[in-house]
Amino acid sequence: GWCSQAKFEGEDVVRGEGEEVIILKDDKNNQIEYEDTPETNKMREEVLAYNELIAASFIDIPSLQDPVIEQEDNGETSMIRIDGDPPRTRRIFSRGDWQLDGRFYGGWWQRINSGWRSQIFINDAPTIEVDFQGLHINLIYAELGEVFTGDPYDISPIKFPGYPPILVRNLIKRLVLTAMNAKDKSSAYRAFRDGYPVDHAGKHMTNEKLDEFLAAFLTRNPKLSDYLFSDKGIQLMRTDSDITAHIHRHFTEQGIPVLSVHDSYIIDCTRVGEMRAAMAKASKAVVGRSLATSIKLPDMPEYSEVSDQMLQEHIESRKDVRCQAYLDRMVNHQARFMAD
Repeated sequence: GWCSQAKFEGEDVVRGEGEEVIILKDDKNNQIEYEDTPETNKMREEVLAYNELIAASFIDIPSLQDPVIEQEDNGETSMIRIDGDPPRTRRIFSRGDWQLDGRFYGGWWQRINSGWRSQIFINDAPTIEVDFQGLHINLIYAELGEVFTGDPYDISPIKFPGYPPILVRNLIKRLVLTAMNAKDKSSAYRAFRDGYPVDHAGKHMTNEKLDEFLAAFLTRNPKLSDYLFSDKGIQLMRTDSDITAHIHRHFTEQGIPVLSVHDSYIIDCTRVGEMRAAMAKASKAVVGRSLATSIKLPDMPEYSEVSDQMLQEHIESRKDVRCQAYLDRMVNHQARFMAD
């Protein structure tokens, strides 16, 4: 096609300027038409302002000579380009219902794993990712008017022979979240097994074993039994997307780029305290209480306390990794935005 003959930089081809960023989909995942309301207009303005700020920010990984990430998912290798068109975030609602889903999709940082995400620089500064702890579980407790402290997926002292405790926790977390997203048990268990590669213990768990794991989770969280196999996840996503909208708005108004991955947020490492305060404020505004947050460092288990010293060491270790190709990409980015 003409593309291969014409020589152009990826950035010169920008997707349709007026392309819709507030999307409503039907049950079959097709986009459907809708009438605008003051609320959809406000959401659109916010997403467009956010996209403009993200496009003007230089978001890259300084150690990458070639701006492509190769990663394995379930035996499939995917290649993810991190330069090219400015990422365009869209907010997507599901099943023809504005009360379902509403999450923000679109950035390449949502498609890479946490090890790669921890290497992102924004405007040539190292970043830190902060997340809400056990968000969907804590949203349900907030709905019930209950307070839960600690790690909801930690079911020790219950032991499962042949399964190390860290594996038990990971399996339980995946199982519970899958069960909250499913309408019935058989589809939940099938989806749970399908999510693992062939050589993973999770792939080979029987329905009986999964029943035992869920029963163990419910001994720790008896109030949550009504929420399993209840198709609740898609409603909780609407709530978490409203919290994210709040955080986007807070930082975008100040011209500070933030990259969201649904319930975690990547920000310039000097603003971690600010981010945690904004997350507390956003969750209070949306669900009436400030929810717990934690700093995510690579190779640190969830719910482990990150000290200031660990944080500093992590940031220092990120300092001297800029390769020449990264510096060139940065110069190109700056030139493009000077030109506009």
